[in-house]
Amino acid sequence: MTLPPAPANIGDTPIPSNLSNVNDPAFPHSPQNENTLTDSPTGKRLADEASTAVAKPWAHFVAGGIGGMTAATLTSPLDVLKTRLQSDFYQSQILASRQERGVPPPRDLSLPRNALLHFRETFQILFSIHRVEGWRALFKGLGPNLTGVVPARAINFYTYGNGKRIISEQFNHGQDSAWVHVCAAATAGIATGTATNPIWLVKTRLQLDKNNAEKKGSLSSRRYKNSLDCISQTLRAEGVRGLYRGLSASYLGVTESTLQWVLYEQMKSYLSTRQERLIASQRAPTAWDTTVEWTGKVSAAGTAKFFAALITYPHEVIRTRLRQAPQTGGQMKYTGIVQCFRLVVREEGVSSLYGGLTPHMLRVVPSAAIMFGM
Repeated sequence: MTLPPAPANIGDTPIPSNLSNVNDPAFPHSPQNENTLTDSPTGKRLADEASTAVAKPWAHFVAGGIGGMTAATLTSPLDVLKTRLQSDFYQSQILASRQERGVPPPRDLSLPRNALLHFRETFQILFSIHRVEGWRALFKGLGPNLTGVVPARAINFYTYGNGKRIISEQFNHGQDSAWVHVCAAATAGIATGTATNPIWLVKTRLQLDKNNAEKKGSLSSRRYKNSLDCISQTLRAEGVRGLYRGLSASYLGVTESTLQWVLYEQMKSYLSTRQERLIASQRAPTAWDTTVEWTGKVSAAGTAKFFAALITYPHEVIRTRLRQAPQTGGQMKYTGIVQCFRLVVREEGVSSLYGGLTPHMLRVVPSAAIMFGM
């Protein structure tokens, strides 16, 4: 039997591309080759299918609800304190207490002394709530708060997560970008604010039950018996529009949630890029690398919330003032965003727009970390 002649240079014989590296045992496990597979049309299709399988639309809804419920329960005392410090009733009490002690008005104090005084008064009020009204007062309004937080966070995460996907697919060729995050976050904020404003109004009015504070915890003198009684009184006195007081300020607050989502997405993108570079370098992860991998996104959520809340905080005060119950005689002290801004600044000074900032930051930063972590 005669064998066919061998090629003159067997090394010049081309090997089919689909057999290249087929006998290389390291090929399936090489990060570089995995990236090559991902960059191929088939790899992209498989990656897209995997991503779609994980990111079910309802998953955003459930995750947001669970995260919001956990965070709201753990940080409820600080939420009560923040709401009280934002109201003009408790601000007037603080001013009266300062006058009795001979403390000059805020405009006559230096910034460091103002800050120190604010911190001291904040924690004095926090520690006095349980003595005056009992421990349950630290969780006043938690029922309507949870009733609002669970659907609010569920709606927000659902609208944002799916809105981001739809906007990127329809208008940006399936690619994420900053403007996609902005549009998705703004849409989520508007939808959430509109759907849950009546619940937040009830929560705010229950927390600001002035008679309860004036009578030092006497339950018999409370203005509202419960959430249903608050809704009933609001409808009788102010109509359906009364349940949506503060909605315009909530829309103003969309800037905070939008800024938070955009900052979070940018930090998350940085963490993802960092992890990819670590894998590509094939070096052993250090203790710091492991820490960043486990806590990076939670820290990013807290940091994003910190800066977003700090920049946009005055809208929180305006929203709380607009949601306050009518004064004696049925007259509303605050009737709109602009009027409320002007009146607060004229009567109490610019610093009052940051009333309750300390407990607010102490609450929302860990709350955001807990919520995104959950």
